[in-house]
Amino acid sequence: MSDSPAPLADPHVVYDPVAGGGPKDLVILGSTGSIGTQAIDLVLRNPDRFTVCGISADGGRVSLLAEQAHRLRVRTVAVARESAVPALREALSARYGAGEPLPEILVGQDASTDLAGSPCHTVLNGITGSIGLAPTLAALTAGHTLALANKESLIVGGPLVKALAEPGQIIPVDSEHAALFQALAAGTRADVRKLVVTASGGPFRGRTRADLARVTVEEALAHPTWAMGPVITINSATLVNKGLEVIEAHLLYDIPFDRIEVVVHPQSYVHSMVEFTDGSTLAQATPPDMGGPIAIGLGWPERVPDAAPAFDWSKASTWEFFPLDDEAFPSVSLARHVGGLAGTAPAVFNAANEECVEAFRAGALPFNGIMDTVTRVVEEHGTPDPGTSLTVQDVLEAETWARARARELTAQTATAEARA
Repeated sequence: MSDSPAPLADPHVVYDPVAGGGPKDLVILGSTGSIGTQAIDLVLRNPDRFTVCGISADGGRVSLLAEQAHRLRVRTVAVARESAVPALREALSARYGAGEPLPEILVGQDASTDLAGSPCHTVLNGITGSIGLAPTLAALTAGHTLALANKESLIVGGPLVKALAEPGQIIPVDSEHAALFQALAAGTRADVRKLVVTASGGPFRGRTRADLARVTVEEALAHPTWAMGPVITINSATLVNKGLEVIEAHLLYDIPFDRIEVVVHPQSYVHSMVEFTDGSTLAQATPPDMGGPIAIGLGWPERVPDAAPAFDWSKASTWEFFPLDDEAFPSVSLARHVGGLAGTAPAVFNAANEECVEAFRAGALPFNGIMDTVTRVVEEHGTPDPGTSLTVQDVLEAETWARARARELTAQTATAEARA
């Protein structure tokens, strides 16, 4: 293990592109989403530690985006939807006083990518989906520290990200990977026997595959411990989210798949664990709250006081752990498979899943049909050529094919059910 490549995320290596004191200058991508809004709250509570020079969003919440820009006094606002620009200009003008300069506005699908490459210390990538890949690559190319909440960019473009990232340049923001990151600080890489990624089990923990055949969208969106966006919430219900995290852990920490385990922990207090070769296991635990992982991503190697709530140890509590039911939730096993295939296979897995989740939300696919369809798309994609270097174009083409094939199979399923 000591002769293997250096991991992307290493708590022992501090990457500091801008030496010197003063607050860290941040760019926040996906500022109106769950991660982005919580990060901004952390920044506003710690003005001595952080400032924000730029924010980006898709344009669906223009009023909030303008409010964030004004409160943070950013230099630049990036918005993906061109149709949102008039409303954004109007909202900004309403908040800024006479004579106050309005922030620069970047527009279009490349706006977040351009912002990620602009001067700053740290880029927080809180975008949802594989569209976050280009901004991830831009931030790394520009030499910024990357606080990575967009797991999909690492999943679909792992070799591309690994080719660009310097040791310590990526700090993970997912609660599970922030937990592993912190626990790994307790030993050397040669000391690590196993990574243990915890899963809440989602809303359907304990149900069989047969039980899941008729679950509704509303039931899938009722996550027991976390408040997240609809796509991530349904991914948690299928445990696809956990499969993606297994691939991400492999890429971030350079640990083989057979030494990355998933265990169900309904309380979501322990966010992940590291088992060391001497038999000891270190668990990172907080009440379910993303404030801590975000603070690690933005502040490391320093900790931000009161970033998240702590446990009240004067009160009794029960922490449970259960094995994963691979029959009811085959997503983790499939993720290990595509992670081992590498190349464009993870991109196919992720893109097909995104299409199937949307189909499920629209009532065009049953819950079990999500993974059934994703599995078939992955099988049809086949094994990538190991001798071919991955390019961004390869990823885009694989995603396009996977999405189209997933839509075709979904339509076939809907037709068959209508005839039944």
